[in-house]
Amino acid sequence: MGSMIKQIQVLMAVAAFLLIGRATVAQDNRANLPDAPAPKQDQTGAAQKQDQTGAAQKPDKNTWQTPMGLITKKSFFYPELATTPGSLSSLQKFELFLDKSISPPQILSSAAAAGISEARGTLAGYGQGGEGFGKRFGSSMASGSSSHFFGTFLLPAVLHEDPRYFVKLNGGFRARAGYALRRAVVIRTDGGKEAFNWPGTLGPLAAEGLANTYLPDSERTAGKTFERYGIRIAFSAGNNLLKEYWPTIFKRLRIGKVAPGLGPDTTQPAPPGGSPN
Repeated sequence: MGSMIKQIQVLMAVAAFLLIGRATVAQDNRANLPDAPAPKQDQTGAAQKQDQTGAAQKPDKNTWQTPMGLITKKSFFYPELATTPGSLSSLQKFELFLDKSISPPQILSSAAAAGISEARGTLAGYGQGGEGFGKRFGSSMASGSSSHFFGTFLLPAVLHEDPRYFVKLNGGFRARAGYALRRAVVIRTDGGKEAFNWPGTLGPLAAEGLANTYLPDSERTAGKTFERYGIRIAFSAGNNLLKEYWPTIFKRLRIGKVAPGLGPDTTQPAPPGGSPN
């Protein structure tokens, strides 16, 4: 456990160094976010004149028809679900890394992995019983945190890519499932374009390489490292499918406490013909 704590301390030190170096650039970039454009003077004047004359206003677009309208507040279960189209600063990416490292999916998956590992007798160097389960759970949490550090903060900050998951919302199951799987290899840039998902592919690999410093000796081989890497990539792709349908599930279940803004007390009208797929 001591080695895992040292690894986390190293990650924090690197993060602090990078944040200091990118602080000025991040502040400049946030001024040009697409979701906060500076209105032109003539447009503002025209809008005020129209309001004063009582002219009819165009009806607002149904917010349930767009992902940004459906996901209005940060998700407790999946903090990486995007709530705005604007890009994140380096500091916000670092905060997202911290949130994902202690999110329910990370804790639940680490506990499940520890239980399965103990039942199957893998990671034999950790032993059995409560101590063995604790070591397995701790190593899984540490490798998950490392993966989020590289894949959610460090690489996205350096490559100017957005580590969040942008829900497609519209379309049938085939279209949405294909989109969810595609997001495993395609990522959105800070400028709103698409690029190869280097953070999502290199981040887990770096984390599994780092895990060789605290896993049992039997796991510190190239074959074992790439085996764990493949499992992590496959899990990430499958997890994207649950992320895609997570807001819709909680909207239909109307669990307002878990998904704020999606409960029965919402004032947004339902879309014509029922809820979107």
